[in-house]
Amino acid sequence: MISTESDFLEYLGAHSFVYERLEHTAVFTCAEADAHHTGIEAVSTKNLFLCDKKARRFFLVATSCEKTVKLDELSSTLGVPHLRFASEQNLMRLLGVERGSVTMMGLVNDGEQIVELWMDSEIWEGETFLCHPLVNTATLVLGKVELQRFLLLTGHTLKFF
Repeated sequence: MISTESDFLEYLGAHSFVYERLEHTAVFTCAEADAHHTGIEAVSTKNLFLCDKKARRFFLVATSCEKTVKLDELSSTLGVPHLRFASEQNLMRLLGVERGSVTMMGLVNDGEQIVELWMDSEIWEGETFLCHPLVNTATLVLGKVELQRFLLLTGHTLKFF
C-alpha cells in the first residue's frame, strides 16, 4: 500500500509519468480546490467513493465540480440498487486515502481491481485533469494520456455514465 504523497510521487517517477504538482493548503470542497487552480486549463473533478447496500461492490465516481450528484439517480444510471457512501474504513482499505482526499490516484492501492471507476462522459472530453496525489494538500495536473496510462498500469477499466 502506498500511503504517503512522497511514496506516490516516487511511484510516478519510477514509471516516468509527466505531471505538474501544485502545493496548497488542505481543501475539502471543489470551491476550495478551485481557488488554487486559477488560470490552469484542466478538468477539476468531484470524486465520490460509493458502495452498494451490502458493501460488496465499490465505485469511484468522477464528475465535474459543477454537477450535483443525486445518489438515487446515479444508482439507476449505473444499474446498482441502493448506492451509498462507502465507509471510511473501506476508503482507507481499498484506496489508501482519507475522506477529503478521494482521488483516482488512490486506485494505485487497489491491486485486486475491486473498485469500479466510473467517469462522467462529459468531463472525459477534457485533455488535462486535476488529481490529488493521495492527499488534499497538493494537486497534480495530468494529461489525459498520462491518466489513461495510469489506469492501464493499475489494471482499472474506465466506465462512463
